[in-house]
Formats: sequence, structure tokens, C-alpha cells
Amino acid sequence: MRSSGFAAAEKSAVTAACQHLIDDFLKPRFLPAIRPTQFNYPVDILGKWHGTKYRFIQRYRSGFPENLGEEFDAPFARLDWISRGRFDLQWHRHTGEWFCLYRSLTLAEAIDTLGSEGLFHPH
Repeated sequence: MRSSGFAAAEKSAVTAACQHLIDDFLKPRFLPAIRPTQFNYPVDILGKWHGTKYRFIQRYRSGFPENLGEEFDAPFARLDWISRGRFDLQWHRHTGEWFCLYRSLTLAEAIDTLGSEGLFHPH
């Protein structure tokens, strides 16, 4: 199955590499435990595909009395497939817009950059 030239096998490899980054680096470092507060607090770090774009998301839960327990997602980084084996890295700005910081990286370069560049980490 192909979507705009993006092969299912490549998509599967990207998913596995991103999940490895989430499970082995992001969650242990940025969400070692869920700590409920009276405000919004993080409860998960996950990834989701949107077409050929893989978004890294931090899920929050509300501790406010008026919407106690409601959850929402806040994306913080995005890996965009641009051609076979090449990806752009996008940072989610506080304005809600995506900003491309790196272009045409290999998957290995993109994963390394996501792990080493603080701007791509959850808040």
C-alpha cells in the first residue's frame, strides 16, 4: 500500500523508530511518573500519523474542577516524510504553527536530532 509514494514498509520502520524514541528516551526523561495537580498535567507521550507526517504529542489531563479529568493533546514535534528515506523536522511553536528547523535528514539523523535538540522535547 502506498500513499504519495510513501511505502508501507518505510512507514512501519519510521513508526518503530519513533516509538523506540518515545519509550526509551522521552517517557523516562520527561514523564517518569504521572503527578496529578490542580492544573493541567501530562499523562502520556505518544505519536500519531497524519498522512505522511508523524506527530509527537504530549497528552494532558485537567485537574481544574470545571473540567476535571478531561484530556487534550499538545503536539511538540513533527517528522515529515518528504521523499524516500528523507525527512524534515518541524517544531510546534507556541502560536500553533509548525516551523521547519531541519530539512532532508535521514531517519537516523532525524531520530538523533529529536533526542538531542531540546526544542523538540515536550515541555
